[in-house]
Amino acid sequence: MYTGAVIDDEEHCLEVMGKMEEEYGKRNEGFFVKVIREEESLVLRVHAVTILAEIGGEAAVEVLSDVLLHDTDPLVKHEAAFSMGQMGLSSANPALEKAVLTDPDPVVRHESAAALGAIGSQSSRATLEKALKDGEDIVKNSAEASLFNLRFLARYSSLDRERMAPRP
Repeated sequence: MYTGAVIDDEEHCLEVMGKMEEEYGKRNEGFFVKVIREEESLVLRVHAVTILAEIGGEAAVEVLSDVLLHDTDPLVKHEAAFSMGQMGLSSANPALEKAVLTDPDPVVRHESAAALGAIGSQSSRATLEKALKDGEDIVKNSAEASLFNLRFLARYSSLDRERMAPRP
């Protein structure tokens, strides 16, 4: 079920967004975790997820994994999966693999499959192969694209990953 409150109280959301700007400068991860867990507004929670992914590094994976697996809104879960893919940390793989196979929303399954491809761990191959059997084309297509990326990375693993083009 999607959140009904995209912006529940505009003045409150503007105030919190202003505070987010301040806390971003301080790299205050705890503030963004609190927003994710306590705010109802979709816009605030999605914004907090993306910022936490940017500033949190490895420590943020646990919180983002919890969001991916337990948040009530598929769009927030989708953003957590996307953000973990952008982070590129293989510690996100267990949550992403679980979501791609079990989340009830195809948007979340699709983004989890895409994130696994972006991270590029060969250990995700079996999960992505299972996702090829998903009933939704968006999930199957993301799994197929991610499997292609894994084949590409396996073939060109001797290249300096820092110099490679970003993975989708």
